[in-house]
Amino acid sequence: MEKNHIIGFILLFSTLFVWSYLNKPSEEEMAKHQGMQDSIANIQIAAESLDQTAAAAVVTPVPAVQLPDSVRLAQNAGLFGPFASASVGTAKDFTLQNDKVIVTFSSKGGKVTSVKLKEYTKKTYTRGEETTEELIEMLSDKRNKFEYLLPIASAPSGYVSTEDLYFQGSKSGRKITFTAKASTGGSFKQVYTLDESYNLDYDIDYAGLDKVFNAKANTIGFNWENYLHDYERNATFEQQYSAVYYKEHLESDPDDCGCMQDDKTVLDEEQLDWISHSNQYFNSTLLAMKTPFSSGVVESVKNEIEDGKSISHIEKLTTQLEIPIEGNGFDMAMYVGPNEYNNLKAYDLSLEYIIPFGNSIFGTINRWVIRPVFDYFSKFIGSLGIVIILVIFIIKMLLYPLMYKMLHSQALMGALKPQLAHLTDKFKDEPQKKQMETMKIYKEYGVSPLGGCLPMIIQMPIWYALFRFFPASISFRQESFLWAQDLSSFDDFFLLPFNIPFVGDHLSLFTILYSVSMLVYTYYNTKHMDMSANPAMKYMQYLMPVMFFGFFNTYASGLTCYMFFSNLINISQTVITKSFIFNDEKLREELNAKKAAPKKVNKFQQRMEDAMKQQQAVQAKKKKK
Repeated sequence: MEKNHIIGFILLFSTLFVWSYLNKPSEEEMAKHQGMQDSIANIQIAAESLDQTAAAAVVTPVPAVQLPDSVRLAQNAGLFGPFASASVGTAKDFTLQNDKVIVTFSSKGGKVTSVKLKEYTKKTYTRGEETTEELIEMLSDKRNKFEYLLPIASAPSGYVSTEDLYFQGSKSGRKITFTAKASTGGSFKQVYTLDESYNLDYDIDYAGLDKVFNAKANTIGFNWENYLHDYERNATFEQQYSAVYYKEHLESDPDDCGCMQDDKTVLDEEQLDWISHSNQYFNSTLLAMKTPFSSGVVESVKNEIEDGKSISHIEKLTTQLEIPIEGNGFDMAMYVGPNEYNNLKAYDLSLEYIIPFGNSIFGTINRWVIRPVFDYFSKFIGSLGIVIILVIFIIKMLLYPLMYKMLHSQALMGALKPQLAHLTDKFKDEPQKKQMETMKIYKEYGVSPLGGCLPMIIQMPIWYALFRFFPASISFRQESFLWAQDLSSFDDFFLLPFNIPFVGDHLSLFTILYSVSMLVYTYYNTKHMDMSANPAMKYMQYLMPVMFFGFFNTYASGLTCYMFFSNLINISQTVITKSFIFNDEKLREELNAKKAAPKKVNKFQQRMEDAMKQQQAVQAKKKKK
C-alpha cells in the first residue's frame, strides 16, 4: 500500500470515530428517547389488545343467552357456511409432553400456542450478572398466526380461516386430534403425535369436504406468522442469524430469506419440501412428508434493536403456502426445538443446513471436520474451553512442518541482514531501487520472501470456518470457561459506564488478550523484515490488532478464546524453533551453499523483478518531468 493510502485510511477511521463520539446523544436525550420508546411499546400493546377485542367481536357470535340458537346459527352461516356451528365455543388448552418438551395447544384454531424446551433456558443479565433464568418458550407470541384458508364456496370471502373455528379436542397418550365438523357431514381434522424428541407427526384430514370446497380450487391456503423473540445475550447478533429457510423440491441445498436484512421471496412455481423459521439456535419447521407443498411466499421483517436488546421481538417471519388437495388429507411433520445437527440431519431432507456454518468450502469444513472433532472430544472432556485448547494444539502440531518452513525462510532472511544493511544508505532516496537490489540478493542466495506465506494461506480457510462455527454451534451456548459465562456470546469482563462507538459498553478480556498477543506475535515475527522502503506498513501492522479489537469485542468469546490460545502456541513455536533449533552458523553455511548452487529460473520472482523495473522507470520519468 502507498503511504498516502495508509494516511487516508487512518484519517477516515479517525473521522468516523470522532463523528460518532460527537454525535453521541446526551443522557437527557437518551432518557427522552427511552421514554418515547416505552410510550410506543405501551401504545402497541394497547393497540394489539384493541385489535384482538375487535377481532373477537367480529368472529365470536352473539351469546346464546341473548339470541335463540336458530337465529345464532343462521347468523354464523352467513360468515362460516357449513362451519357455522364450529364458530361458536370456548377455547380450551391441551398439553402433550415428553422428557424434552412441553407442547401446549388451543382448541381455538387447533394450533400450537407454546413449546417449552426442558433442556434449554434463557438467562437474563443485568450489568454482567445473571438475574433470571427460565425455560426457552417458542411459538408463544399472541400475535402469531397458524391458519388454513379452506376454500368454502358458500363463504362470503370465499374461504373460512381455521383461526376462527373452535375445534373439539380428543387426547390419547401423546396424540391429540382436533376436529371441526361441517354441517354437510365432512370435517377438518388436525392430528398431532409427539415422539420421544422434538418431532410432532402432524396430519390434516379433510375427508368429506369435497362437497363444500370450491370446485375450481385445487389447493388449501396456509398462512404462518411467527414473531421471533430473543433468547441470547446479544439480540443484535441473534437477529443476524435469524431467517426463513426453505428447501425447493429436488434441490440439494436450502435457501434463506432475511439473514442480513428485510427480504421477501415469491416461490409461485416451485414445490417446497419444508419451511423453517429459525433463530440463532432454535427453529420451528413444517415439513411435507410425502407430497411437497405446491408453492409459497416467504418474508422476513426485522424489528428495531437497541443496545443489544429487543423491544418486543427481533424479527417477524411470514410464510404463505399452497397445500395440494389430494385424497382425504396431507401428511406433514413439525420440528420445534434446538438447532442440533444430528436431530436435523435425521430427517434426511438437508434440514441441518439451516445451521449457519457457512457456504462452499467453509461450511464443508465446519460440517465434516470441525464439528465432528469437537463432538468427539466433548464425549470425554466436560469443559468445551479445554476442548478448544486441545483442538488448537492438534491443529498446530499438524501444521508445524509448514510453520517450520515459514520460520526457516524468515531465519534465512534474517541471516542476510548484514548483506542488506548497506543498501539503506546507498539507496536512501530511491526506495524502489533498493527493493530491486534486495530482491537480487534474495535471488542470489536462493531465498524467497514469500516462503512464509504458505502456512498462513492454508490456515485461512480453517480460521474463517471457525469464525462461522462458534456463533452457529449450539454446543457452545451458555457453556462457561474461565471468566467467560457463555462461549457463544461476548465475555464482559470489564463493564463500562458509557458506550464506546464500535466497541460497546464492555471490554472483553479474551479479545484484549488476543489483541495483545497479536501485537507481540507481529513484533517478534517481523523483526527481521526491512520496511524502510515503505515505513507506513510498519505502523499499519500494529493498527490491525486495534481494529480487530473493535470488531471482536462483541463477538463469540469461543472464537476469541481460540485465537488467543492459538497465538500463544504460535509464539511458543516461534520462540522455541528460533532459539533452540536454528543455528546462525549453519544458516550462513546454507546460504553460501545456495549461492554457489546453479540457479533455477523462478517465474514468479522474475515477474516481480520485471514489475519493479517498470515501476522504477515510471518513477524516473516523473522525476525528470
